[in-house]
Amino acid sequence: MTQEPGSSEPASPEKLLIDNPSDFQFHAAYLTYSSTFDKATSPEARKLLNENITALQENKIDYQTFYRNISPYRTEEGSQRSYGRAIVRTQRKRDWRRKTQRHERIERHKK
Repeated sequence: MTQEPGSSEPASPEKLLIDNPSDFQFHAAYLTYSSTFDKATSPEARKLLNENITALQENKIDYQTFYRNISPYRTEEGSQRSYGRAIVRTQRKRDWRRKTQRHERIERHKK
C-alpha cells in the first residue's frame, strides 16, 4: 500500500571517487569531471559524465575524446571560449610622451 520513497524517481548517479594523483593527466581530467559533475543538474548529464570518466580510466577513450564529450556540460562563466588569455594593449613610446606632454601642458595652463 505504501511506496518506498524514491522508488518513483530514478536515483541520481553519484560522483565516482576514482582519482589518481600520481597520474597528472588523469588527475586533471578528474578535477574537470568533478567540477562539471557538481554543476550538472540532470541525472542524464551526470550519468554521461560517469561513463566518460570510467571509460577514460579503463583507457577505452583518449583525453581528447573525454574533453570533447564533456564540453557541452562545462560552464565556467564564459572563460571557456577565451582560453584564459588577457588582452594586452600596447602604446608606442612617442605616443605616450605626446600624451603626457599634452596633459602636463593642459594642467599647467588650467591654473
